[in-house]
Amino acid sequence: MRDAQDTRGQERLAERFEEHRGQLAAVAYRMLGSLAEAEDAVQEAWLRLGRSGGDGIDNLGAWLTTVTGRICLNLLRSRTARREEPMTEGFDTFVPDPVLRSLPRADPEQEALHTDSVGIALLVVLETLEPAERLAFVLHDMFAVPFDDIAPIVERTPAATRQLASRARRRVRDASPAVEPDLARQRRAVEAFLAASRAGDFEALVSVLHPDVVLRADAGALARGVAASKVVRGARTVATGAFHFRHLAPLARVVLVNGAVGTVAVSEGRPVSVTYVTVADGLVTGLYILSDPERLARLDLSGLET
Repeated sequence: MRDAQDTRGQERLAERFEEHRGQLAAVAYRMLGSLAEAEDAVQEAWLRLGRSGGDGIDNLGAWLTTVTGRICLNLLRSRTARREEPMTEGFDTFVPDPVLRSLPRADPEQEALHTDSVGIALLVVLETLEPAERLAFVLHDMFAVPFDDIAPIVERTPAATRQLASRARRRVRDASPAVEPDLARQRRAVEAFLAASRAGDFEALVSVLHPDVVLRADAGALARGVAASKVVRGARTVATGAFHFRHLAPLARVVLVNGAVGTVAVSEGRPVSVTYVTVADGLVTGLYILSDPERLARLDLSGLET
């Protein structure tokens, strides 16, 4: 009898956990920029909940969010310990894991972006923050967690935690590129870029790029620091760099990448590159290219229509 009660109790706890899984995954993804690590963090939160049995937890959602934040903070600190600086010379090419889905069939102007979408460009900026700053900003500014709840995680007072978030907010504001919110305008710029790439028309490619455009290419950990993984700036320089990937243009299709119009190049059913694009005033201001084979192989393509 007791075993049956314990089983039902565990099943109920699992059901309650599943109600919060989506938010926990969103928190972990913003904290880590890695879908695989985010999944691991959520699973660890479940294990900790299971060990606690849920006893004495009045607000399960808040408890799970703070536990997930603590797990992610530890992972970020571990990363930082393996690097001399949060963003080293080689690591500044990092492009976070993208989330892909098909473009809406309806008029793109009527498409509301997913509430859980977060741009790759923002994730790249978040990667430059110190772990405690990132936690304070993500939990408070993105998920409205009170500073009183965040403070124990970062081992600071609420006032000091507020300062962490404020400092992070300024850095995010100063470093984040302007983004065109209209999907139709984004699509026109991306398709013009693709057309110029497919035609091998260098001057046409330059014409769709903002003068201060930035290209960030991440070919994987083994390639970072060499020509295949780089950050380059300026329209003509970026156009030259984009030509490195022009052989992928015929394979590319326009999709939504983290809620913005971008591209995925697929060969034999497998993604070989994903490009997140930022657009402003009809021009491409940023290209974030992921071509790391290991990470691409783990991408979920179920959101793309065949």
